[in-house]
Amino acid sequence: MTQDYAAGQREAAAPPKAPGRDRYLDLLRSLALVRVVLYHLFGWAWLTVLFPSMGVMFALAGSLMARSLNRPALSVIRGRLRRLLPPLWAFGAVVLPLMFAGGWKLSEDPDHSGTWGLLELVNYVIPIGAPPYPWETGFPKDLLESTWADQAVGPLWYLRAYLWFVLLSPLLLWAFRRVPWATLLAPLGLAAVVGTGLVTIPGELGNAVTDFAVYGSCWVLGFAHHEGVLAKVPRYLAVSGSVLVMAFGLWWASGHQGPDGWDLNDIPLAQAAWSFGFVMILLQYSPSWQELPGRLARWDKLVTLSNNRAVTIYLWHNLLIMATVPIIDQAYNLSFLQSDRAVAALDATDMLWMFVLVWPLIGVAIVAFGWIEDLAAKRRPRLWPNGTKKRRTKRPTPATPTHGA
Repeated sequence: MTQDYAAGQREAAAPPKAPGRDRYLDLLRSLALVRVVLYHLFGWAWLTVLFPSMGVMFALAGSLMARSLNRPALSVIRGRLRRLLPPLWAFGAVVLPLMFAGGWKLSEDPDHSGTWGLLELVNYVIPIGAPPYPWETGFPKDLLESTWADQAVGPLWYLRAYLWFVLLSPLLLWAFRRVPWATLLAPLGLAAVVGTGLVTIPGELGNAVTDFAVYGSCWVLGFAHHEGVLAKVPRYLAVSGSVLVMAFGLWWASGHQGPDGWDLNDIPLAQAAWSFGFVMILLQYSPSWQELPGRLARWDKLVTLSNNRAVTIYLWHNLLIMATVPIIDQAYNLSFLQSDRAVAALDATDMLWMFVLVWPLIGVAIVAFGWIEDLAAKRRPRLWPNGTKKRRTKRPTPATPTHGA
């Protein structure tokens, strides 16, 4: 960008947007959440290519952060922390006692022992790092497999990355408004350094730096979307450039596949390139809907619900996926499923039944814990915020007396 842009960005009017939520962005967030659930349920590597959910979620969060930073930065950061932390505390209040009851002893854990292990528990209060957990631990009545803690707590790396992006956003936005393209592409450059192994940073610091490198450009793309910068880039140029970056990502992935093949989560540089190009195209075509159009309108309530309970869904979904297993196990005790053919059919369709069962379980979690998001946002608690407004019963207006009444 030129010096003129840097000097005049604050005065330049971004493309006008009608007040209210952008339903296109809401739809993207809902799709990202569904894809996350499907990936953790089925483990299909190709889902990371089909729809890079984490890149999309970070970009949407970056756009909202840029909009909020029209207010004083400290108040914005406090507000983001207030919305994020109470749902995490509720999750930790359930999971931590279960891990300790299952036999986890910090004093005997080689990865989290001693004073440092106790300090790591702070990450269940403020996730500046990844919360600790045992690789294997018991569960009441052995309902879940021994690795349940790893599966339940492992995805919380997202909260750590989100927190650091929030804390860095005032500086990143300041830099973006002065040198937008350098700020936008710098995380990709860092991903090239880290992802190619030129520099290796061990431990939790290395994980945090890698997360910033992989998803930092997506977060800044959210800035560019909100500030109107993407609208100034010719669409053909943005799309063709994005396709080239995505093609590089796939080429790199083809030669650096991890244990799960094309799973981009195991290939940082490929994930960074593919997510950046994918998100660039999504935001370049952003139609800024005030209402979901056409057939998409039938999903309006679910889109509203998932956006109002995004943190709750993300926090609990993996534990709930595992909770479907003991429920399905009870089906083997049903009298009409005792034949070999019935048992074989149930064995062959267990993943399908997990898919069917996890959604009502997520609904239960929304009712049980979702209201905490409302309290955190200083709203009136709601059990099922899908946008449906209760109709107030109006008293009938007394009719004017007439002859014959």
